[in-house]
Amino acid sequence: MTKRININADLGEGYGHYAIGNDDAILEIVKSVNVACGLHAGDATIMRDVCLKAKANGVSVGAHPGFNDLWGFGRRQIRMSADDLEYLVAYQLGALAGMAAYAGMKVTHVKPHGALNNMCAVERDYARAVARAIKVVDPSLYYLALSGTEMERAAVDLDVPVAREAFIDRLYEDDGNLRARAHGDAMIRDPAVAAERAVRMVLEGEIVSVNGRRMPTRFDSLCLHGDEPSALAVATACCEALRAAGVELVTLPEMMRAE
Repeated sequence: MTKRININADLGEGYGHYAIGNDDAILEIVKSVNVACGLHAGDATIMRDVCLKAKANGVSVGAHPGFNDLWGFGRRQIRMSADDLEYLVAYQLGALAGMAAYAGMKVTHVKPHGALNNMCAVERDYARAVARAIKVVDPSLYYLALSGTEMERAAVDLDVPVAREAFIDRLYEDDGNLRARAHGDAMIRDPAVAAERAVRMVLEGEIVSVNGRRMPTRFDSLCLHGDEPSALAVATACCEALRAAGVELVTLPEMMRAE
């Protein structure tokens, strides 16, 4: 049976006249995108444009909600009640659903951004707040959750569809969590290294930590960060290497239907 995988990228992270990343080119390579919903980045026009271009390229669209933190690009931890976080996420899901409607598209999944994603990975209350928002706004949405974390457990506990994610362009610690960006080597920017890593992850079903620990991991989707200067080169190298290894690249809904 042919191996399949979904490759997703975080896009739409400019604001107003300011563009970040090469969204148009990456949309021609990956099969799913997570669109910033206006709080850590993005705005109504950018959301609409990404959705229109995603539809033209046959790419599925997900919401990428974050903290209300334009200044820090959503990468600073913000403490709030779980209820307030739930409503903040629901607010962003509604925003993207509205803009996706302009493209005649339906949002398919939800992936927290930046510091929110990191906190949801280890904090049960935050992880469950996101799951509750999904269940209220649209219970058909997949919770794109970092594999083996509180996010995955929250989705299972609250009966929210879950798709498990791992990262191509981020290093992992030995405990399975992502290496903090405070470390200079947290991001993998070398296309050749990222491509070799992507193929190994899919064919072997494992992640290798920063210290060489091999961690068997279940995942449905692999993420690339669209805001990195190296994003286009990394995305191209990874997708070409996966196809050369006989791996079929599919949208997230196609990947989940195949399970």
